[in-house]
Amino acid sequence: MIYNFIAIEGNIGAGKTSLASRIAQDYNAKLILEQFEDNAFLPKFYENPTKYAFPLELSFLASRYQQLKDQLTHQDLFKSFTIADYFIHKSMIFASRNLEGDELVLYNRLFKIIEGSLPRPDLLVYLYLNIERLRDNILKRGRFYEQNINFEYLEKIQSGYMDFLRQQQNMRILIVDANHNDFVERDEDYKKMAALVRGEYAFGITRITA
Repeated sequence: MIYNFIAIEGNIGAGKTSLASRIAQDYNAKLILEQFEDNAFLPKFYENPTKYAFPLELSFLASRYQQLKDQLTHQDLFKSFTIADYFIHKSMIFASRNLEGDELVLYNRLFKIIEGSLPRPDLLVYLYLNIERLRDNILKRGRFYEQNINFEYLEKIQSGYMDFLRQQQNMRILIVDANHNDFVERDEDYKKMAALVRGEYAFGITRITA
């Protein structure tokens, strides 16, 4: 393994958790999974985005920061590397699409205070899926509060990720077009994806930067 810390990112329903979990299991990695199911604001946000966007984004920022700080500062000597199904900048990407005005200004100030205290991943992997595939995956996994996520919201988040990725200059980024790669159901596709992430060969790379 040529990386010590890998973060898997992507839009809602892209398969981040599935890929990170299997790679961790198969290659003896320490696994960090985002803790979102206990967030009481998430179902409320999908029902009333205007009212609950700010407390939702603040609560996610706090929980992500605390989890990454705890997990990344306590290394497991018996694991080969660390892999997470999110990157702290996810917080700013979602906030930039869900907040406006003074709330966004305040959020941005808070984010800048904490981001520098966390290690950056050696590799950031972005799983790109078109909106139709994302929506299908969301419906398939059946989380009740996600069932009404519309195409417009997914497109808004997708554009946020694209804006972020285009602006990065000093980060190693791998963008994978996963529209024709079913790494959950097809073992052959998973092996190719795992080899990509582990830096073994350049199959299906959309973009990689150093």
